[in-house]
Amino acid sequence: MTLEAVLSQIDTDLPEATDRLMKLMRIPSISTDPAYKPECEKAADLLVEDLQGLGFEAAKRPTPGHPMVIGHGGEGGPHLLFYGHYDVQPVDPLDLWDRDPFDPQVETTAQGKVIRGRGAADDKGQLMTFIEAIRAWKAVHGTLPCRLTIFLEGEEESGSPSLVPFLEDNRHELGADLALICDTGLFARDKPAITTMLRGLLGEEVTITGPSKDLHSGQFGGLAMNPIRVLARVIADLHDTSGRVTVPGFYDGVPDMPVELLEQWSALNFGAGEFLGEVGLSTPAGEQDRTPLEQLWARPTCEVNGIWGGYTGKGFKTVLPAQAHAKISFRLVGDQDPHKIRDSFRDMVRAQIPADCTVAFSGHGAAPASQMAIGDPAFEKARRALSDEWPNEAAY
Repeated sequence: MTLEAVLSQIDTDLPEATDRLMKLMRIPSISTDPAYKPECEKAADLLVEDLQGLGFEAAKRPTPGHPMVIGHGGEGGPHLLFYGHYDVQPVDPLDLWDRDPFDPQVETTAQGKVIRGRGAADDKGQLMTFIEAIRAWKAVHGTLPCRLTIFLEGEEESGSPSLVPFLEDNRHELGADLALICDTGLFARDKPAITTMLRGLLGEEVTITGPSKDLHSGQFGGLAMNPIRVLARVIADLHDTSGRVTVPGFYDGVPDMPVELLEQWSALNFGAGEFLGEVGLSTPAGEQDRTPLEQLWARPTCEVNGIWGGYTGKGFKTVLPAQAHAKISFRLVGDQDPHKIRDSFRDMVRAQIPADCTVAFSGHGAAPASQMAIGDPAFEKARRALSDEWPNEAAY
């Protein structure tokens, strides 16, 4: 039997597969709200039952938060692990929905039919696509294709607090030759993609303090140092005129992309003007010697996410504030070390603080980047398989 028989089986079973997805989507498995803990348990139970029906040894495994669903089945190499998550984001504000977000429906749009409801695209739809592929394979062949482990999380949308401890405690059981993650996206509707890099994240909150209290600018302006003025200079100095980040050592560990990967990206014909035009912008603001897709996917960034100080209410108040604050984040790539960058950033800021001011920092996360070794033959096999089924070539 060929793969065509499996694909035909998937087409034949589409109405039933859609019903199974809708059943899972009707469960409001909102992981971040404790009030929905019973619903998360219900979603996990449904998935365990489905996997057991396909011949997996499946069970709901407890964590300090919501349960993991683990299933083992098949035999022979390679050993593949599939990861997805069954929890969803909150649905507030409800008045922005046209219908109950947990009453999913198939709707016809200008782009074709879509499934509308919470979890359709993140991540219940993708999760069930993989399970339905297994169902069709087994219906045609009678067995699973190889040794498979199904790993479904219930806390992805609330920061995955139990994920790393669970992986560490069960590393021997969950170790596999290759892991497939369904929680990614397409480049465009007709251009598939395989996500092979995820930028890391480092967050810093900066507070600069000057006078011991807010002052009247008519009495102290010009003589007293204004913390907002100091902070503005610090922020302005974070980038040079070409868009490069100026934190010392920031680009240590940043790799250049392989030529063949850049050629794939070029073939995607990405239009920066069109992309930015959707949000009212027109001109790329990152490193000017890099392509727009490099800026988005492969280069590190420094962004100011929030800034405040003094009087920000209605009307006007001529205050000279005691403090100024900013939240600044860094997206990291390659082998950049978030802890070294944090230290270097703080040293850079301290060097710009005048004698009458002090600075305090509060760190928020320090996660390095993740990058796959696409030289493994499995990556190209997956890219070719996607390319065969879509109008355009898949890209990493």
